[in-house]
Amino acid sequence: MPIIESTIDTASPAFAQNRAQQLALLAQVRQLEAMVRAHSEKARKKFSERGQLPPRDRVDLILDRGAPFIELSTLAGLGMHDDDGKDNVSGGGNIVGIGVVGGVTCVVSASDSAIKGGAATPMGLEKGLRAQEIALNQKLPYLQMVESAGANLLRQSELFIKGGRSFANLARLSAAGIPVISLVHGSSTAGGAYQPGLSDHVIVVRGRSKIFLAGPPLLKAATGEIATDEELGGAEMHYHISGLAEYMAEDDADGIRIAREVMAKLNYAPVARACGAPPRYDSEELLGVVPVDYRKPYDVREVIARIVDDSDFLDFKPAFGPHTVVGRAAIDGHAIGIIGNNGPIDTEGAAKAAQFIQMCAQTGVPLLFLQNTTGYLVGKQAEEDGIVKHGSKMIQAVANAQVPKITLHIGGSFGAGNYGMCGRAFDPDFIFAWPNNRVSVMGGDQAAKVMTIIAEEGAKRAGKEVDRATLDAQAKFIVDLYDKESTALFATARLWDDGIIDPRDSRKIVSFCLSICKSGRERRLYPSSFGVARM
Repeated sequence: MPIIESTIDTASPAFAQNRAQQLALLAQVRQLEAMVRAHSEKARKKFSERGQLPPRDRVDLILDRGAPFIELSTLAGLGMHDDDGKDNVSGGGNIVGIGVVGGVTCVVSASDSAIKGGAATPMGLEKGLRAQEIALNQKLPYLQMVESAGANLLRQSELFIKGGRSFANLARLSAAGIPVISLVHGSSTAGGAYQPGLSDHVIVVRGRSKIFLAGPPLLKAATGEIATDEELGGAEMHYHISGLAEYMAEDDADGIRIAREVMAKLNYAPVARACGAPPRYDSEELLGVVPVDYRKPYDVREVIARIVDDSDFLDFKPAFGPHTVVGRAAIDGHAIGIIGNNGPIDTEGAAKAAQFIQMCAQTGVPLLFLQNTTGYLVGKQAEEDGIVKHGSKMIQAVANAQVPKITLHIGGSFGAGNYGMCGRAFDPDFIFAWPNNRVSVMGGDQAAKVMTIIAEEGAKRAGKEVDRATLDAQAKFIVDLYDKESTALFATARLWDDGIIDPRDSRKIVSFCLSICKSGRERRLYPSSFGVARM
């Protein structure tokens, strides 16, 4: 067996420093996530007085005890729009994840109605669309827990047009043969009424659910008609008269019980589970293996040794293009092809990676990308060697390989290296980041130097003196800007990944994702032309 022999000294000062810095970054992420929960928790008393469960309690209650759950994009919209990243951290105003309900692995999407009534935000919309994309691609049932004040009207220009895609996706899920279940805890008005309307199974809560295209004030203003909430779109009306609701619950907990029963009786096979020998090295050591500073070198095999079964890794062409590490392994019994970086991607590394990706695609082996690269190698010699040609081969292989692809940002992700290593634009099935992740078109120092050189050459052509103080100030501004806009928090706020994870959880998260991908590709669906129409 080709077992990786680790050379890491876990007692060294460098290891201790790496660990301390990773933990500090992780603590920052966890603190922000706690702020989202605290923001939601402020409304607990109000929900209790109404006889309701708070949104996060609903999600906790609906999930199978002890089963895996991956909450996605926990910090969506951080520092954007009404989320100031300090006092009003909202996580997009919704709770989204992949978990197990009634023995069935599914996507769960819940309005966080404890934050501004669950009103949709631009990045919350993007987060919901990503959840629907995962459900469709992985053939997972889609469970909505709805209670929302609708769109944030002050942000309508960023919500209205794209928001229509969320309804189109619900129709496409149903037509594909993927069940859509809505549990309506409270208000679901205007466009939000189409959330249950486009679902296959609808559960309402007596005295709480309100589903209508126009509420009483708008109705009176538009037509002069006067009606109460209950008359217009209450649970009783939709259960007994309109036929929109199939199931009536007495309260939130009862609705959750019904939703679990519906899910359990879908005849939907559970996600396949696999198992394999654990790595020979402790996952705890992942905190000290990778330096927080992406410019400091390390061997990506040290990461691989701590996430793959038995630390068993068959290195492919290790002497050819050695800065690009590729090879075969398994994670919890799932065969996997791994591509990692030990520096920039040169012509040999790109060609090797392209060949390996095609070989994995040939036999249906999923791919795991461990991103930490400054990009493709540049320079006169690199251009003569065909870096554009060979780099393009790698990008073509990544874009077109029809196998599951999972990406972990474990360090730097710069320039076209982000593309060749299956960044967000290349639609990996799942993409997560470590807290030390850095993403941008290039490093801040490089960008500042490029802009300085351009300015100097421009001044020279114009016969002008170079204003060194202005150039130095410009360079500092660029470095500071890139430093701010390349962080893991900046990236995750914009959904450039599916969330920031604890490095120590890498193996179990990748394993769960591989199980989902495997089951999705094996699952037989029974599509129809238009989905299930409500009768």
